[in-house]
Amino acid sequence: KMRISSFIWILHLMNLSESQGATDVLRWKRSSSVSSDCQAGCATCSAPNGCLSCRPRFFFHLELDGMRQRGTCLSSCPRGHYGARSPQISSCAKCNADCASCFSENFCTRCHPGHFLFRGRCESSCPHGMMANALMECTPQIHCRVGEWTSWGPCVRKKSTAVHKRGEETRTRQVLLSPSVFGGPCPHLSETRKCGIKKRRKNRFNSATITEGKIISNEITIKSLKKGNYYNV
Repeated sequence: KMRISSFIWILHLMNLSESQGATDVLRWKRSSSVSSDCQAGCATCSAPNGCLSCRPRFFFHLELDGMRQRGTCLSSCPRGHYGARSPQISSCAKCNADCASCFSENFCTRCHPGHFLFRGRCESSCPHGMMANALMECTPQIHCRVGEWTSWGPCVRKKSTAVHKRGEETRTRQVLLSPSVFGGPCPHLSETRKCGIKKRRKNRFNSATITEGKIISNEITIKSLKKGNYYNV
């Protein structure tokens, strides 16, 4: 009889303990907005374990607190983790070992030192024909391409040129494709060379000068009958 009574008392204490634990969780849930032990993103929490579940749009994440783990609810996952959403619970999952950060389990966005990002994966080296940029991302190696030369421009004499009959003429070309960071650079886009300036011909009449229809000199002049003046043509 004493054994039966002791057994019933033990069951009563166990039920009381479970009821007290549920009350503690509920109490933390109600006071989560003001409690320092229960974060704002938590839906339910307990003093020793932190967050037990999260509010909508928050991710559940376990953080080390000394020798034990505590639950936290974050609006975005920390570095090295990505947010995995599901109808049951949204949680932070760890990226692959080579990824410093990732968008999903199979898509890295940044790599650890010594690895290079190529199409969402972290590789030990970039594929052939590609080079790593400053962010350690594999990018195509593009060399510069230029168009054809234009025709030579007019021969122009510069003021600094001592010889009056010598000048310079220039031709240019355009860039068709700009190079990548480690691609081949563009060649010079303009060329200048020396040239000879052609002497301009002056229109001069080597005929006799006439006035009133009569030849009077070796230049063509016309007498103004009204003013009595001569004009050279």
